Amino acid sequence: MADDWQIVWFTVRVAALAALMIVPPGLAVAWLLARYQWRGKSLVETLVALPLVMPPVATGLILLELFSRRGPIGSILGLDIVFTWRAVVLAMMVMAFPLLVRASRVAFEEVEPRLEKIARTLGASDSRVFLTITLPLAARGIISGLLLAFARALGEFGATILVAGNIPGRTSTISLAIYQSVQLGRDSDAFRLLLYSVAAAFTAVWLAEFTARRAGARR
Repeated sequence: MADDWQIVWFTVRVAALAALMIVPPGLAVAWLLARYQWRGKSLVETLVALPLVMPPVATGLILLELFSRRGPIGSILGLDIVFTWRAVVLAMMVMAFPLLVRASRVAFEEVEPRLEKIARTLGASDSRVFLTITLPLAARGIISGLLLAFARALGEFGATILVAGNIPGRTSTISLAIYQSVQLGRDSDAFRLLLYSVAAAFTAVWLAEFTARRAGARR
């Protein structure tokens, strides 16, 4: 039982970290997609959506090649990423990123541009308009997307097992522990972990839906 809680706590912790780390780039990409037209925009939209449609193991293989010690990114960073907790966070970030971007983009698109224009005519800078008008009005949609991204990170399996492995006490998440328990014939352990996983995911998704409904009611 103590091992179960260690796995659950590790999973929740790294999933929360992954969700928080994708906020700055996710909001930036969502803002650009919602507000501007530029050459290559459809390519960016496609790249952002790819993790949703690609097999997770394929995504994990790409990350493994890119962030290994000899990979193009891993060699530059000079950090041990593959088969460490950092790889778990990385896999979760990549798989959760599209959900945050899509929800945030919709939230930004629903902000009335006229309000932003009025603020600019009163002398407000673009950054102040974004921080005091756009972001607060889109906040509920962004929070909903963040919670969905967190829920997706909690359940991540395919990319994680390739780029991080399943190392007990180091990279083992709830999903990986369930898989290992089933492989070893420990069905009771697997179902117990499954209940924890369902409870955490249900809470995150329920909060996301509740936030989205409140945002819709407010509009």
